Amino acid sequence: MGLRVDIDALPITEASDEDHEPSAAGFRSENEGYMHACGHDSHIAFGLGTLQTVLDSDFSGTFKVFFQPSEELLGGGKAMAAGPHIDDVDYLVGTHVGLDHPSGTVVAGIDEALAFSRYEITVTGESAHAGFAPNEGRNAVQALADATSNVYGIPRHRDGTTRVNVGDLNSDNAANVIAEKATATVEVRGESDELMEYMCDSVRRHVDSAAQAHGCEAELSLVGEAIREDSDEELVDLVADLARGVDGVSSVRRRASAGASEDVTYLMRAVKENGGKATFVGIGGNTDGHHTPTFDIDEECLLPGVTVLSETVLDLLSRPS
Repeated sequence: MGLRVDIDALPITEASDEDHEPSAAGFRSENEGYMHACGHDSHIAFGLGTLQTVLDSDFSGTFKVFFQPSEELLGGGKAMAAGPHIDDVDYLVGTHVGLDHPSGTVVAGIDEALAFSRYEITVTGESAHAGFAPNEGRNAVQALADATSNVYGIPRHRDGTTRVNVGDLNSDNAANVIAEKATATVEVRGESDELMEYMCDSVRRHVDSAAQAHGCEAELSLVGEAIREDSDEELVDLVADLARGVDGVSSVRRRASAGASEDVTYLMRAVKENGGKATFVGIGGNTDGHHTPTFDIDEECLLPGVTVLSETVLDLLSRPS
């Protein structure tokens, strides 16, 4: 039996206003420029609380808690799924707090996480004096600017949701120099793995074409990815049934859409490919907007969350292997 909780923070400076509870109560992030802006600190609490509950029981079998790093970069899930510890897991439960669900709500199966790829783009041209001899240069900035504009024009796909976004455009370059190098980060998403690949192929084509048009070269390096994997019906039913009897749970939804991307899907798929079952559980938490400086959770969600997860784990551990 496995429980996956992601634990990484984000490069966001936490609000210091007195109306921000962590600041007023003295538990604002101590590491300036970084904070838990997605509730992953509560995930650590879910993992430790569930682990303690299971340890205090008379369970039989093997229980593993996967404290996963690097979910925000969408790299940790794939790396953890490639390790040996997932191989003997028959059932896997992942969890996330908030996701626009209020306190007291449990979602037994979060589905439709968008498949995702993130690339670092490097465009290389040739420098020259921008006033004296611009014709001798090959402008990497102009090539990257055209590529950025062009990828936003990729047609949406009739088979489902697709997304593209470019950020972190940079050229450490003076205004009087034709830029030799420019970099950016691009991410694409799709409702299925196939739609994500469609977006990847389209981005590569547009970036390469823009670079060639300006006599430059382009390189795309994959730095993060996630796949789509939905929750198993059997575990959705189990979590929903157990959650209805938990104090502090006022609403149970069987399924809901993730709306973004998640790399717990790699662990879920690994378990399924080995003949097991998996689900991704949402614990409502009255959060302020995810990935914002004012993010905070309603701590009233912690105990019901631990209880739902613990009861699910103990039920599954009681089953014959």
